[in-house]
Amino acid sequence: MGQLVVQEFVTADGFAANTNNEFNTYEMLQGGTAEFDRSQLAWLDTVDAMVLGAATYRMFVEFWPTPASDGELIAPALNGLRRFVFSRSLRNAPWGDLPAATIESGDAVEAIRRIKHEVEGAMVLWGSLTLSEAFFAAGEVDSVRLVVMPIAIGAGRGVFPARPDPTLLSLRSAKTYDAGLVELDYAVRAVRSGG
Repeated sequence: MGQLVVQEFVTADGFAANTNNEFNTYEMLQGGTAEFDRSQLAWLDTVDAMVLGAATYRMFVEFWPTPASDGELIAPALNGLRRFVFSRSLRNAPWGDLPAATIESGDAVEAIRRIKHEVEGAMVLWGSLTLSEAFFAAGEVDSVRLVVMPIAIGAGRGVFPARPDPTLLSLRSAKTYDAGLVELDYAVRAVRSGG
């Protein structure tokens, strides 16, 4: 059975998007990210599929399967992943010259449960905060990889949904990389009713 991993880039003050629900802080990083990219490439060898919402899909498809990504170390590995796009409006999700993504237009939680039975290894969800919130709320997220950037924006949208019960995490690793990046890898622990 597959494992759903949420990987998000977040600011040092914990935001994955600004107050306009846009992700534009990565471009503010100073210095190269070659060390981090090599680590990502090694990790992507353990990943079988990507899960995206429609907005993140549109952002990704404009870059990754195009000549613009030719110099990117992780592009071949990322483009080689099986792709699932969750959208009620898209009818197809082409990926450049590569096979199109599978569109999931029904109930997102039911779909991710089915996909987890179809995919053997890890599936990574990037961006797509509304989708990840639904998966967190349903208890379908198995681990979280937060890539903390040395940038503070003061306000915005976090990774975790607001809900009465906390999301309990168990730290598996913490690594520092070039450009001041810190990657925190957490297992998501089940919350049991009644304490």
